[in-house]
Amino acid sequence: MTDCIFCKIIAGEIPSYRIYEDERVYAFLDVAEDADGHTLVVPKRHCSGLIDCDGESLADTVHAVQKLCAHYIRDCGFEGANVLNFTGECAGQTVFHLHFHIIPRKTGDGVYSFPRFKKCTRTLAEMQKILALG
Repeated sequence: MTDCIFCKIIAGEIPSYRIYEDERVYAFLDVAEDADGHTLVVPKRHCSGLIDCDGESLADTVHAVQKLCAHYIRDCGFEGANVLNFTGECAGQTVFHLHFHIIPRKTGDGVYSFPRFKKCTRTLAEMQKILALG
């Protein structure tokens, strides 16, 4: 995709701080520099998000996320990791190329990465009726 910033990064048209690459996945540091080690993991094949991604690209990308999280914890001195994905503009997605954020964590790092919610507007039973598959 010609106007996708992540496709341009994958193609080497825009420099990046590469952390991992294989034939199907590319991972690089987020230039926001908002948390040490904040990594973006993307499939090399363009898809705009989680819903339109083919199963093989999604599986390859999630496998790379798993591999990087294990590496960060086993080999790099981190104790855990948050893995985030934003699907759709209303959910905070700003780059429409599927990507997962890995935020490496240490105890007491001061990073709060789970959204702060208000209160549900429907009961759990109502939501079950709306959301349940099959």
